[in-house]
Amino acid sequence: MNLNQITIPSLDVNRSVHFYKNLGLIQIVDALPRYARFECPDGTATFSIHEVPHLPTGEGITIYFECDDLDAQVEKLIEKGISFEEMPADKPWLWREARLKDPDNNQLILYFAGDIRKNPPWRLQTT
Repeated sequence: MNLNQITIPSLDVNRSVHFYKNLGLIQIVDALPRYARFECPDGTATFSIHEVPHLPTGEGITIYFECDDLDAQVEKLIEKGISFEEMPADKPWLWREARLKDPDNNQLILYFAGDIRKNPPWRLQTT
């Protein structure tokens, strides 16, 4: 089994499309104003946005995008006018992360973890 796609809700898909294209995702489906899908520039995963009348309540959705060149990527995005809540920082779980919000207030985390992503020192041993 492999994760294919994540779909997030949006009040304004057009606005979100602009944001995610600016973030660097490649739009592959345009069914505006209700739906759009993107490819990530690296890997095979896809990411889509669908229109909803109301956003979920509570903490909402957190989306992680891995970047091999995290610090440089963050600087490029800042130059494009994208604001970050937290600049790249090393975390106790051994990842380097930067945090921002999309137009619908979904939490985005750009990060670099390398091999630690799937193989942290505390990984369960499988038999």
